[in-house]
Amino acid sequence: MASIIDMPKLSDTMTVGTVVKWLKNEGEEVSNGDVLAEVETDKATMELECFDDGTLLKIYVPAGSEAPIGGPLAAVGEPGEKAPDLGGG
Repeated sequence: MASIIDMPKLSDTMTVGTVVKWLKNEGEEVSNGDVLAEVETDKATMELECFDDGTLLKIYVPAGSEAPIGGPLAAVGEPGEKAPDLGGG
């Protein structure tokens, strides 16, 4: 079953984050500890780390777009697995 990677709360005052750029592409293998993207908060640009092994199935938030804390950014799962349809994402 796919794991959803959500926008983490990276500072006390953060309510949304902006995906500056994705460092991995859909279909690429990822491992625990890989940096998936750069996320800009109200204070700094931080690295978004992967905590699962598998394939980056889907990117829900394109580079340059904002997402609220807890909002889905991407899905990681088994090769060939269908990414969850989160409706509107």
